[in-house]
Amino acid sequence: MSLPLSVACQGYDRVRALMDGRVGIEGCEVCFLRLGPEELFFRAFGHAEFDVCELSLSSYVMTLARGEAAYVAVPVFPSRMFRHSAIYVRSDRGIRAPEDLKGRLVGVPEYQVTAAVWVRGMLQDEYGVAPGDIRWRTGGLEEAGRREKLPLALPARIEIAPVAEGKTLAGMLASGELDAVVSPRVPSCFVRGEPGVVRLFPDYRRAEQLYFAKTRHFPIMHVLGIRRTLLERNAWLAASVTKAFSQAKQIAMAELADGTALAATLPWLAAELESSRALMGDDYWPYGLEANRRTLEALLRYEFEQGLTPRQVGIDELFAPSSRERFKV
Repeated sequence: MSLPLSVACQGYDRVRALMDGRVGIEGCEVCFLRLGPEELFFRAFGHAEFDVCELSLSSYVMTLARGEAAYVAVPVFPSRMFRHSAIYVRSDRGIRAPEDLKGRLVGVPEYQVTAAVWVRGMLQDEYGVAPGDIRWRTGGLEEAGRREKLPLALPARIEIAPVAEGKTLAGMLASGELDAVVSPRVPSCFVRGEPGVVRLFPDYRRAEQLYFAKTRHFPIMHVLGIRRTLLERNAWLAASVTKAFSQAKQIAMAELADGTALAATLPWLAAELESSRALMGDDYWPYGLEANRRTLEALLRYEFEQGLTPRQVGIDELFAPSSRERFKV
């Protein structure tokens, strides 16, 4: 008898083979839910609604450090993204370089979002701008009233407060009430071309390439989690889920490399693939613990340094033991 399994994730190319049934999770009858990140994380961390789901890596680490993790992760990383492109500034405030953010009023949807953790870590490591050097304001990017998924207990050196009721970060950046915004989503005021709203790194692709060449970090945003109570009853599930998601990713990578027809709606897809491999290696989107150890260790350090965890979580705490290694023939 198959195990009924709800799987909630965004509709990435690297999970498409699972969604359309070309890859199955052995021993399971899968119901796949395709949801956006805000809804996913709200439902997962608030109510643990899904058997298997995509999780914010930052919020997952916070729950681990507090002993409150309803999910156990496996080393599958559905979302990764460089985040130099996520910093938007007012062009009329003299902010020309990262160092100019010191003392500024900077909005962020939630202090704990993984994109912001990576931005703050990058600012501190590469430019000497510590989290406490910035005055943080939190709130919805486009909808008023957004709050942190998990409660915060930040050190006194971090100045943070919610924006006023009815306000949005995009609106406050456009009006000049904020000096900058760090957001994984592109603010509507930037999309509209509002005067005075620009990216801190206009050539963010070049900045991100240089960052990778120096640090070897391809920032991990999301991780895959299995409901802890389910895994305790079915210990085999961690390895099976990891294997299935890895197979789906391999199919996606093969489709991208097939020059017969373009697998994505990009005219120079082949050139992009060649460029990425030249800089980052053939497996530039690796799953597994060892291939991501340095990047994960950096994220765990940032979580502690930025006051999000009361202790630095050890890397061996992150994943279900049976998902850390794979068999070899």
